[in-house]
Amino acid sequence: MKKTILAIIILISLTGCGVFDLNYFVMPDDVEFIACISELDTPEKIGNYMLENFIYELHYFYDPDPYTLWKIKKGDCNDMSTFGVWVVHWHDYEAYQIMIFWNGNFEKHRIAVYTEDDGLSFTDNQYYFNNYGYFFDTFREIVEFDCNYFPDKELRKYIVYDYWNNEVEIGYN
Repeated sequence: MKKTILAIIILISLTGCGVFDLNYFVMPDDVEFIACISELDTPEKIGNYMLENFIYELHYFYDPDPYTLWKIKKGDCNDMSTFGVWVVHWHDYEAYQIMIFWNGNFEKHRIAVYTEDDGLSFTDNQYYFNNYGYFFDTFREIVEFDCNYFPDKELRKYIVYDYWNNEVEIGYN
């Protein structure tokens, strides 16, 4: 009985978005992939590309790298935020990922954040947001804006990671 309960707790804690570590991603030698990401030279273009080409599919135990996501065209919030962060970093943008934790469950959500000339923007899955053209000033503003799209969930905390998965900021509700 104890083993069953422990197994259930472990499975629940693994639900939601995982984490792909970009430190170990090696650029594939695929001319078509390189041509594609070369054209995705702004966060808005990346969001539009993901919206037009990727389908949301939850991956409980699988975190594809950006190339694999590009090939299979199906991924969850972690997969898409990793893709977005990797592509803008390839274009010399400063980029971050934010992991959002909700109250009352073990579910997590991940978004990609981009530093643009006018401020911060982000993608949530395939959707690009820049605060209706005014951009954001802080990570907290982005988290609060994004949480409005999840009215049935209450923010517990968020963690901001840089490109190399170093914690940059932790915020609580």
